[in-house]
Amino acid sequence: MPVNRNALIRYRTIDSCLQNRRRQWSLDDLIEACSEAIYEYQGITTGVSRRTVQADMEMMRSNKLGYEAPIIVVDKKYYTYADKNYSITNSPLNGQDLQVLAEVSDLLKQFKGFGHFTDVNEMVSKLEDKIYTQKTHSAPVIDFEKNDNLKGLEWIEVIRKAIVAKRTLCVTYQSFKAREASTFCISGYLMKEYRNRWFVLAQSHQRHAPLLTLALDRIQTIEEHADDYRENTQLDLTTYYNDVLGVTKSPNQRDCLVVFWIDKDNAPYVITKPLHHTQQLLSEDETGKIFSIKVILNFELERELLGFGAKMRVLSPRILVKQIKEQFLKALEGYKAEREEKAEETVKRDQ
Repeated sequence: MPVNRNALIRYRTIDSCLQNRRRQWSLDDLIEACSEAIYEYQGITTGVSRRTVQADMEMMRSNKLGYEAPIIVVDKKYYTYADKNYSITNSPLNGQDLQVLAEVSDLLKQFKGFGHFTDVNEMVSKLEDKIYTQKTHSAPVIDFEKNDNLKGLEWIEVIRKAIVAKRTLCVTYQSFKAREASTFCISGYLMKEYRNRWFVLAQSHQRHAPLLTLALDRIQTIEEHADDYRENTQLDLTTYYNDVLGVTKSPNQRDCLVVFWIDKDNAPYVITKPLHHTQQLLSEDETGKIFSIKVILNFELERELLGFGAKMRVLSPRILVKQIKEQFLKALEGYKAEREEKAEETVKRDQ
């Protein structure tokens, strides 16, 4: 591999380290991080020298790469960014970056059309659009769904590496319902994206703890831990989420047949974009169509069905019909209360 690719990996690794202000980074720490990255991506085991990392930081400080990284030394020992919000990834791509991206794009194109690589098509389109906009300095021609304010993305690579290497992680986590954060060890098994949010399926090391699905945007800190990694010996990770809409489930839950009616105007949307891969058309008339899906009952399913409002009606199972009906009644009560409050305000003003 050309040296420039190794350098690119080191620049990205140093940048990632210096963005992480939860710990202090000595030169030895940066050398270790770069060596691990080079081994992971290139398979090179010789490690990175002290002089190389020092030269990399000097290069990043210069304008030769298209940016001037504000790398400073604190207490004559630790490296960090003077601007806590800085990252070289916020800088425009330079010629070297574009060359590497173009090579990656050309490589990925070779896998287009293969059944096991259906996601590659979208990836290649994203890459080519990014290369086009950077080279021509023009507006993108593809606007993919994104969330610029999404939190927790910095943990994706940390968790992925731990899963691959089978290492235990110690996480500090605070769910939306918890009053304060808690810290515990996990063995991660699978990462999943749902509606632009990332989750990790993991086993907590706490005694008798259930399998967990942790949202990455609720994680506050992550560190490797000396506890032995707990292997997954029960779950088939390739099919674990096949019977669920979203990510909320437990290993013992069983799916059920959910039957729902959609009015004729909205039925085409459900046909062209099924709610679930098990979706089937059961019947139809002049008012609409009746479909079924076989899934686990969870919060994400309720939210999806509620999103159709009066355009959809759940027919079975009874427990889901009851839950959907209760949600609509609560919403109606909220609107009634709002009307009453406005009426009272009007009376007070008139007086």
